[in-house]
Amino acid sequence: MSAPAPTLQQPVPPLREPKVAYGGQAVLEGVMMRGRAFMAVAVRAPDKRIVVTSEPLPRHLYGGFIQKIPFVRGITMLWDALGLGMKALMFSADIQMQGEDEPHKDGKSTQPASLSKPLAWTTVALAMLFGIGIFFVTPLVIVGLAEQAFGAHTLWSNLAEGVIRLALLIGYVWLIGLMPDVKRVYAYHGAEHMTIHAWEHNDPLDPDHVAQYPPAHPRCGTAFLLEVVAISVVLFALLGTPDLWLRVISRIVLIPVIAGIAYEVLRLGGRHPNSPLLHLVVAPGLLLQSLTTRSPDRSQIEVAIASMNELLKREREGSATTAAA
Repeated sequence: MSAPAPTLQQPVPPLREPKVAYGGQAVLEGVMMRGRAFMAVAVRAPDKRIVVTSEPLPRHLYGGFIQKIPFVRGITMLWDALGLGMKALMFSADIQMQGEDEPHKDGKSTQPASLSKPLAWTTVALAMLFGIGIFFVTPLVIVGLAEQAFGAHTLWSNLAEGVIRLALLIGYVWLIGLMPDVKRVYAYHGAEHMTIHAWEHNDPLDPDHVAQYPPAHPRCGTAFLLEVVAISVVLFALLGTPDLWLRVISRIVLIPVIAGIAYEVLRLGGRHPNSPLLHLVVAPGLLLQSLTTRSPDRSQIEVAIASMNELLKREREGSATTAAA
């Protein structure tokens, strides 16, 4: 079990060097933050306390040779969304459902969520199948039906497929954003981005400083999805218009390749925010985030700060342990 999380009145001093591309994800009434070697989750419990948990990341994904190979290291972004995201979501759901059963003590979880549960793995698998089916296979099937009536054309077939995929993505995030619970998740999403902004600009991690930053961030997973759509249009166009079943297989098989390219583009955009060219590249992703983020209130910002403070603390402890070994 980890040590108790730092309080907001005594935030952990930010680690200035080396700079780390921190990421995260919003969950039910909470925020997950992911660093180089650890992840942390902070959740606002029904009794209004902030409950925090943290654990090491899989070393073979985040600390091994994979992180040194361009276009391959992008698979960690997929694991962020599915593996770590599901683990954080399970933890937040446990806190909300246990309510008055005292699942935590002194702001620290006593029962971290675990992906070893069969239900969790089943949920991850179903989420992957749903995403692939809706956003990759469905557009191709629609285009295939149109080709039967009007004939296939490499340029227009692939462009139409990309437009349909983009429309499905935007429609999905807009529709679920109408749900009250998802609106709150989107607000925590904004709080996550604002906290990372404050860290990256060397500002103190307190609500007043964090609140000065925008809720959109160029390395957001929403921007990642938009990059995936754009890159898929170009990549699939290079494959031409073979038989429909071959195109279906290619869409599924090439998902890791597309994710790897999209990750490198976002990485460049995050490292060179003042580049006019890269600004044009990331600008659509920032625009799309107007659908997936909301301006958080102070209590939501406090949760995001608690998650980041716990992460920074664990990362610093891990660095100290490695140096002493």
